[in-house]
Amino acid sequence: MFCYQCEQTAKGEGCTSIGVCGKQPDVAALQDLLLHALKGLSLYFVAGQKVGVIDHDVNAFTCEAIFSTLTNVNFDPDRFVQLINRCVVLRDSLKEKVKEAGGDVDFKEDAATFKPETGLDGLVKQGEAVGVKSDPDVDPDINSLRQVLIYGIKGVAAYADHARILKKEDERVYAFINEGLAATLDKDLTVDNLVGLVLKCGEINLRAMELLDAANTETYGHPVPTKVPLGAKKGKAILVSGHDLKDLEEILKQSEGKGINIYTHGEMLPCHGYPELKKYPHFYGHYGTAWQNQAKEFAAFPGAILMTTNCIQKPKDIYKDNIFTTGLVGWPGVTHIADKDFTMVIEKALELPGFPEDTNGRSVMVGFARNAVLGVADKIIEAVKGKALRHFFLVAGCDGAKPGRNYYTEFVDKIPRDCVVLTLACGKFRFFDKDLGDIGGIPRLLDVGQCNDAYSAIQIAVALANAFECGVNDLPLSIILSWYEQKAVAILLTLFHLGIKDIRLGPTLPAFITPNVLDVLVKNFNIMPISTVDEDIKAILG
Repeated sequence: MFCYQCEQTAKGEGCTSIGVCGKQPDVAALQDLLLHALKGLSLYFVAGQKVGVIDHDVNAFTCEAIFSTLTNVNFDPDRFVQLINRCVVLRDSLKEKVKEAGGDVDFKEDAATFKPETGLDGLVKQGEAVGVKSDPDVDPDINSLRQVLIYGIKGVAAYADHARILKKEDERVYAFINEGLAATLDKDLTVDNLVGLVLKCGEINLRAMELLDAANTETYGHPVPTKVPLGAKKGKAILVSGHDLKDLEEILKQSEGKGINIYTHGEMLPCHGYPELKKYPHFYGHYGTAWQNQAKEFAAFPGAILMTTNCIQKPKDIYKDNIFTTGLVGWPGVTHIADKDFTMVIEKALELPGFPEDTNGRSVMVGFARNAVLGVADKIIEAVKGKALRHFFLVAGCDGAKPGRNYYTEFVDKIPRDCVVLTLACGKFRFFDKDLGDIGGIPRLLDVGQCNDAYSAIQIAVALANAFECGVNDLPLSIILSWYEQKAVAILLTLFHLGIKDIRLGPTLPAFITPNVLDVLVKNFNIMPISTVDEDIKAILG
């Protein structure tokens, strides 16, 4: 196997025997084969567009299938076998429709014509032949940009799938996903062509995030500042981890009145700020942090656990029976619920002991999405003009277990008291429970939400720039990002599309970026790696 799509890839170069995330070689090969098949499907999608052939089943399937290949989403080989076979069926069906409509279907690429083997071993061998390094003759910079495009598309597909679940779609998003995948098969594209597609990916991701923002806020209301307890309440318990608001809503509905308290974990924390979710009286609080302690937290939880959109890093047999997955998530030996009927989860929670007593832990504030922050924009502007508020820091991104992420904790600790920290995504669990005080009633730590809420952060920055009659790059705002997986790649491409410069990125730079491609990013956007906390704060504030 060879995989270097995440920040924690082995030695900063690539996982070659087993994924640092726990991904096995057979799953890595099957994911590569699924992407290969999706590229073939995309060729017929693009050809179909030219003759008016649109297949909505293909749109939904493509996003789901791509999403399943993200880091920490699905590790179940059987599920990938199903997806590969389904992809080829859709590919061949779409080919016939395009042909009947008079479109061009004479593609010579293997992705458009290959037949999947019938057994797992055969499929794995096919996947091993089409991975990242399957063509040793390809120019390294071309291959690097292809991978940047693919990983960006993975992020777009994730956001688009979340939005689709809540009935928000845009054909332009689906069109680009397929056009981008098809382009990775085009051997005539130059570096400049691919750079253009990479920036286009950022533009389309902005639209996908806008759709998701509308889907969440129109369904559940705009988040409002909300205090969330970090302790526990005596009684039966279900822990919901991941990102999917619809799954959380369903488990809240189905467990209502059954004597079970619902807790969030990781990226589900911001859900406590949504009016249509927080109205449930048994929606109690938040348990645990994020990926760095996940195994220990899950092993200690005395109730049932529902995983949505993210899988378990290196699961332990001792708690497999208490964990259930939903949606695209999968791991061998873990029960998967495909129809959102969470009866099994509820029954398991009732069997387990739950918390023996109340524990009064600390609390944190969530719900500072765009509406909440812009609602006090006049106070923010006044504080800046009056010199009470010197600088904004957006300290955001992903979390992980690899050493180096303590940088973000130290960074927030050392930010001067006349500065405000905006944060979102699971990287905030390095510092989310710190009491940083306030500036004139404005909290110094503002939790904007999930990584899925990056659109909110962008809108806050744009609105402040408009209020100060300047560009975003001219604001007293610095962006300090931690990246881990492919949604972070898509967000970074969106920031590039918007022309945002001087981003500091860490803990390490992507292994799939060659020196020449990095040089392009540095020259155009002045992106830079994090250094030390003291050096970075001094460079930013002087």
